[in-house]
Amino acid sequence: MRRIAKFDKVSRERFLEDWKETFGADGDKDLEAIYDGVSLPRRATAGSAGYDFFLPLDVELKPGESLKVPTGIRVRMEPDWVLQLYPRSGLGFKYRLQMNNTVGIIDSDYFYSDNEGHIFIKMLNDSREGKILSLKAGMAFAQGIFMEYGITEDDDAEGTRNGGFGSTG
Repeated sequence: MRRIAKFDKVSRERFLEDWKETFGADGDKDLEAIYDGVSLPRRATAGSAGYDFFLPLDVELKPGESLKVPTGIRVRMEPDWVLQLYPRSGLGFKYRLQMNNTVGIIDSDYFYSDNEGHIFIKMLNDSREGKILSLKAGMAFAQGIFMEYGITEDDDAEGTRNGGFGSTG
């Protein structure tokens, strides 16, 4: 098996800034403890394709509600690879948990952005049965799968990334 990536936490300062931007100045009482509790993604079994991402906070989403989660995680990976993010399949099956952008795409050059490549995951409870999704901090809620990709023979992209959503035009 080829080893092509490494997860790491963003800096404490980056996490605190992004958390406050997401949840407001009083987003949570003990941000230091939340940061210290951030767990790196990991596979549950040797045969798992996906790396589980864990919630840094308790979550309750009523049907139709969404939440943007600053994960505290970044990933360095080899060029020509991408990390694709999906909801955990069990949560999708039971609650229709979805990601607002369907599939999250983390490009290899995102790691070098000014925001340290901080990965955010925005999830939506799309339950049609009126189910409330309640998850505790530390629970796995999303999974990331590394995929190799190719480019066309006449590709001439030379731009550089600095940021996440919309940073490349």
